[in-house]
Amino acid sequence: MKRNNFSAVNKVVQTPPVVKQPKRGLCPSLTQTHVLSVLLDWGTLPHHVILQIFQYLPLIDRARASSVCRRWNEVFHTPDLWRKFEFELNQSATSYFKSTHPDLIQQIIKRHAAHLQYVSFKVDSSTESAEAACDILSQLVNCSIQTLGLISTAKPSFMNVPKSHFVSALTVVFVNSKSLSSIKIEDTPVDDPSLKILVANNSDTLRLLKMSSCPHVSSDGILCVADHCQGLKELALNYYILSDELLLALSSETHVNLEHLRIDVVSENPGQVKFHSIKKHSWDALIKHSPGVNIVMYFFLYEEEFETFFREETPVTHLYFGRSVSRTILGRIGLHCSRLIELVVCANGLQPLDTELICIAKHCKNLTALGLSECEVSCSAFIEFVRLCGRRLTQLSIMEEVLVPDDNYTPDEVHAEVSKHLGRVWFPDVMPIW
Repeated sequence: MKRNNFSAVNKVVQTPPVVKQPKRGLCPSLTQTHVLSVLLDWGTLPHHVILQIFQYLPLIDRARASSVCRRWNEVFHTPDLWRKFEFELNQSATSYFKSTHPDLIQQIIKRHAAHLQYVSFKVDSSTESAEAACDILSQLVNCSIQTLGLISTAKPSFMNVPKSHFVSALTVVFVNSKSLSSIKIEDTPVDDPSLKILVANNSDTLRLLKMSSCPHVSSDGILCVADHCQGLKELALNYYILSDELLLALSSETHVNLEHLRIDVVSENPGQVKFHSIKKHSWDALIKHSPGVNIVMYFFLYEEEFETFFREETPVTHLYFGRSVSRTILGRIGLHCSRLIELVVCANGLQPLDTELICIAKHCKNLTALGLSECEVSCSAFIEFVRLCGRRLTQLSIMEEVLVPDDNYTPDEVHAEVSKHLGRVWFPDVMPIW
């Protein structure tokens, strides 16, 4: 626009004298007024509007925008802008994301530590990035954090940090925050004594605790949390910590009802065959106390390690099998998991699951979601499964390769029958071709 106005002014200046000339300076003054008004408009935007714009900007663009003018710089340091922050820490040679600049980290610690409420640390697999996260945690002495997440984009990360260094840094936040409600510290060397410090300072506010794959935490540490955090709603832990004693503690009259219990079933020692069992009366006590609780179980076991599970009624609601699972185990699920809502089977091998799926459809009356990947089901059995479940199946993710043609249907014909029973158009998932 400037170039066009300037050209127009030149043409007017070079017009022969016989033509009536506009007053000199009129066009330039209009142009200057227009530019000035634009600058004034941006510079005088309401504070809350600039704040909203900054909240949508990536961190680097937000920092650059703070250099535009004094007013924008003031907004850049507004406490509300720093309530939520993710520290990204990595080794640039091996990671795909950009690390938060050290100068900015120090500025945040110096000027905004007291404003931080929702904080996460994203680190790569390097020990250096995890140690940097611990260094920042140890400086948050004037914080009032409500949500804390330690996220490892690749293992081992935090597990390579000396335990004493990690626990010392974490307890700084536990002691000083006083209002922690949600904590995700999975795959870390957190231990029982640090959990006691957490409880001592945040028992009235803690609602969610995720700490799967924390080898230094025992049942005693979880029991301490269960006994003192009356408002605990969500808990995630490894199966090896789960016990009858813990379930009964979570079922006591003084404890608030759990809404979500996530259990990761992973070999404590790779190749471990024998797992302890949980008694039916312990599960029953939990369901009686918290009838609406979602019990989510993730299995990462080898087939020979499943022997302990699902031999009697188990009130699980969501089941995810990350490795191959046998027909025998899936058959037990159909008989002993009447509360099941969602089932995901990543692999089974080459044994058709016809009988097992139909059994699940008949006995699991709450089932609304199914996912099948590397396994086989005949087209007829799959259609019968969908017919039995009907329109309550809100999620149905089946890889095309799972469906095996039989005398009645081919995979191409399945979608029409399934769509009829679901009451909506459905197609199997197709592996993308790159």
